[in-house]
Amino acid sequence: MEKRRNVSMSVIKRLPKYHRYLEGLMKNDVNRISSKDLGEKIGFTASQIRQDLNCFGGFGQQGYGYNVSDLYNEISDILGLTRKYKVVIVGAGNIGQAITNYTKFDKLGLSIEALFDKNPKLIGIKIRDIEVKDIDTLETFLASSQVDIGVICVPDKYAQGVCDILSRNNVGGIWNFAPVDLIVPDNIKVENVHLSDSLLTLTYLLNEK
Repeated sequence: MEKRRNVSMSVIKRLPKYHRYLEGLMKNDVNRISSKDLGEKIGFTASQIRQDLNCFGGFGQQGYGYNVSDLYNEISDILGLTRKYKVVIVGAGNIGQAITNYTKFDKLGLSIEALFDKNPKLIGIKIRDIEVKDIDTLETFLASSQVDIGVICVPDKYAQGVCDILSRNNVGGIWNFAPVDLIVPDNIKVENVHLSDSLLTLTYLLNEK
């Protein structure tokens, strides 16, 4: 399967939803599904689904639909889930601990290698058998370990400094939970999860005339 270049971010952001729904269909022993039926479950039109999937090559057969497990595996490959990723989490507060306790990461091939914080009350405790290390040792740890993803769960005033440490130690992906836009080199990929932005979108929708 040949991936096409210049796929829009809106298409890319829909892929995890396809992946999640296809996983659910597999758990319910559904072997095949049409774009129409899949669209009704997900909330997309059949045309939208076909357009999205055509960005990555041909899938399905006219009159047959999609083989659920095959499509699930293809989307897993597109999303890069056929490889393993080493992860560090910086910030062992409520968000950092919640992420550490999220067991589905193991199924997605993400291995949490270490957890860091500056709070003396947190340093040394274990979360899912992962000991919280002193943040002062972060750079040394990264220099001796090949880490793929850094998760930032620190207050906004510390986020850029943590980001800089991750960037200069060849951590290629940053998952940012701090409410600040980070400045990174072009080769570093950032996914922001600004919780307040999502909440304010909801309050707008609640008050929409």
